[in-house]
Amino acid sequence: MKTIRLLYPDHVSGGLETYYFGANLLQHILPENNNQKLVKVEITPPDGKEKAVKNGISAEDEVLAGIQDAQDKLAAEKPDRIITIGGNCMVSLAPFDYLHGIYENTGIIWIDAHPDVSTIEDGYPNAHAMVLGSLMGQGAPQLSGQMKNQKFKPDEILYVGLQGLHDYQEKFLNDVGVDYMVQDQVFISDNAVRAFLNRFDHILIHFDIDVLDEHFFHSTYFANPELTGDGSGGGKMTMEKLSAVLKLIIGNSNVVGFTIAEYLPFDEHKLHKMFAGITLFTE
Repeated sequence: MKTIRLLYPDHVSGGLETYYFGANLLQHILPENNNQKLVKVEITPPDGKEKAVKNGISAEDEVLAGIQDAQDKLAAEKPDRIITIGGNCMVSLAPFDYLHGIYENTGIIWIDAHPDVSTIEDGYPNAHAMVLGSLMGQGAPQLSGQMKNQKFKPDEILYVGLQGLHDYQEKFLNDVGVDYMVQDQVFISDNAVRAFLNRFDHILIHFDIDVLDEHFFHSTYFANPELTGDGSGGGKMTMEKLSAVLKLIIGNSNVVGFTIAEYLPFDEHKLHKMFAGITLFTE
């Protein structure tokens, strides 16, 4: 079985250049494994310029170019399993769609504080908030239109770590029929996770680092008081709880796709930029 690591440093879909830095740093944090080829999606590095909103999406052309390059790389490599190193949450669209073309009976476990089901009508132009809705054929037509395989069904989605919803997000989930549980008081039970796993031959995991409690893990969006995004809040999960959830899933299912998204090492990025401004390191 061929497993690749897809380095996909998309920053344009989330509007923060630290997504680019974080993805490139994250590749060095993962355990080394020479059996897993590293394949890089070409993303134009941050240039500090503000991106224009087109057809309801910020930097639409760059977002779509990233998806298409990821698709081209996957078509050339033909992997059986994909570990995606993001970047923001948009990085799951191309690999999850690709794997759905190989494995029909496939469920998605979305480990995230947020539902990622925004649409272009909701007034938040960063496409990373639209990715799961688009995988279901709903989020944005220009995103779901890039998919080459069958759209995911609402009953093929399980949220882990989901926090309070905006009204438009709650309406979307209810209208399309996603069975979800807001987990601001208690997390979904292990038995509920096992019941979901038992329904599928293959599982895709999307892990957004902002599911972690920013008071205990600081390389997440909500640890930065300067940022507000769409007004959502951060996650409640500890590293210990996350580890237990991942071990439960991987120990009881055939995981063929695993995305790590939204790693935002703000302090490390500031340190990098400081050193970049010192000629000793650059001349």
